[in-house]
Amino acid sequence: MNTVLVVTTLLILLRWAAQSLLEGVNLRHSRLHGMTPPPEIADRLDRESLPKTLAYTNAKGRLGLVEDGWSAIVLLVVVLSGVLPYAYQQHIAFWGAGVWSHAGFLLAVTLVLAIPDLPLDWYAQFRLEERFGFNKTTLRLWISDHIKVLLLGILLGFPLTALILFLTRWAALSWWLWAWGVVLLFQLTMLVLAPVLILPLFNKFSPLPDGPLRERLLALADRTGFQTSTIQVMDGSRRSAHSNAFFTGLGRFRKIVLFDTLIHQLTDDELEAVLAHEIGHYKLRHIPKTLMLSALGMLAGLFALFLLANAAWFYQGFGFAQDSITPAFLMFNLLGGTVLFWIHPLTHAISRKHEYQADAFAANHTDHGADALGNALLKLHENNLSNPTPAPVYSRFYYSHPTLSERLGHLSRLKTNAAPNQ
Repeated sequence: MNTVLVVTTLLILLRWAAQSLLEGVNLRHSRLHGMTPPPEIADRLDRESLPKTLAYTNAKGRLGLVEDGWSAIVLLVVVLSGVLPYAYQQHIAFWGAGVWSHAGFLLAVTLVLAIPDLPLDWYAQFRLEERFGFNKTTLRLWISDHIKVLLLGILLGFPLTALILFLTRWAALSWWLWAWGVVLLFQLTMLVLAPVLILPLFNKFSPLPDGPLRERLLALADRTGFQTSTIQVMDGSRRSAHSNAFFTGLGRFRKIVLFDTLIHQLTDDELEAVLAHEIGHYKLRHIPKTLMLSALGMLAGLFALFLLANAAWFYQGFGFAQDSITPAFLMFNLLGGTVLFWIHPLTHAISRKHEYQADAFAANHTDHGADALGNALLKLHENNLSNPTPAPVYSRFYYSHPTLSERLGHLSRLKTNAAPNQ
């Protein structure tokens, strides 16, 4: 085994060890503190639901251990077995060395490597989620969703990959800059078109019906300067009993979406606070900021790929001949997650900061903002059986939102600070 394979193996095992340690720490923390939540939420949680919440947390944690281990094993087998160089040579010998052939190889490997995840995905949906009363998905719908994802991956990913590979031949030294521009344009286009063309492939969207709630939410949008003529309701109950709300799209295609399950679970005051939170993300320009950070990260990644694509040791270490940039693309894509795992605390810290800011926006722009949003968060956590006491180090790696106690504590401080000014 050469140096490249040794280092790669160690990196994969190191991530696996870190993931297992984090899951283990979180499971132990939940076992020790799951029935004694932090003081910020201790008096507000439904104590009768805590055993079920703890059981759900433990079940998901144990499944996470299996998923992490399985992913590491599959990746190690693929990297160390030599199957990729062999498959690449056979593919090129049969299909030729054109751009479309190389793009097809990259896409085929991506699709094939998604197959080992299907059994665990099925178990999570039809065993774990079913056991706790969340699953509403039929097997037919589950298969249909995966087929749609497959077709979208081919229709969108195939030409995009071919274009980037063409750029590597057309602009030998600056292709990474051109590729950055192309991918950035693609992402912006998807942000605009996804709410209109892609999301409706998976869910039905309908305007919130006329009535006091709609009038109240549209008045909030008008009051906060968020131009919209409709608020969409998504049939989330078709797949799951989980509830949520989200903001997507750009320009006149932007859309605020409420799950139908959410509307049934929350009061009008609470729904108004949740909508104000989502509007806060827009008004505080969180999406452009996130896009900018993503674009900078993508630029750094493409430059790193450019350097590796010109390094003979990188190809030879994995058993490829340096006759094309395609193997560099392939290995970079396969191993990128192993490296990016370690920056999760940074990216999630930025996301959590945005959530705090959106919470503050909601508290300041609705009559019962802090109290209503706090009540909504409590209901969402209890209805979704979300872990109220995750281990701090675990939440830093895996939580894009602050924990329930952190958010309620923040809302309480906002309310206290606002009181002297009233």
